[in-house]
Amino acid sequence: MTAHIIRPLESLDYEFVSSAVDDWWGGRPVRALVHRIFFEHLNATSFAIGPSDDVQAFLIGFVSQSDPKVAYIHFVGVSPTARASGLARMLYEHFFKLVGARGCTEVRSITSVANTGSIAFHRKLGFTLLPGSAEIDGVPVTLNYAGEGQHRVLFHKAL
Repeated sequence: MTAHIIRPLESLDYEFVSSAVDDWWGGRPVRALVHRIFFEHLNATSFAIGPSDDVQAFLIGFVSQSDPKVAYIHFVGVSPTARASGLARMLYEHFFKLVGARGCTEVRSITSVANTGSIAFHRKLGFTLLPGSAEIDGVPVTLNYAGEGQHRVLFHKAL
């Protein structure tokens, strides 16, 4: 088994990650969610696995400036060739440990209501689904959370 080393996300990772994520999401246009600012200015609590020219997985997360007890996971990606290898779980657990040491008592995240794999993954990691403004297929969602027609499932995990 190959040892996977978690390292800080770096500015150099931006080019590879931003060019790969749409393919990783099966052609779904998600590239706009991985702004360069995360790689250059909000990367103290963001991580990657693999070299900058071949990142296998990454997590973009930060501590809330509005409430320093809350950490937020903005975006996580795992290369299709590395899925089901535990890399996402490793990154989440590393994030929990780091932000917990910084005084955070909870972590929040969101996903699309259509991303049933993400919903199941978050539940498996101990996240609870927060109440929303509606329910779709039995899942609470906040309507228009990310813009008109962009409904999201909101998660919470106590540390």
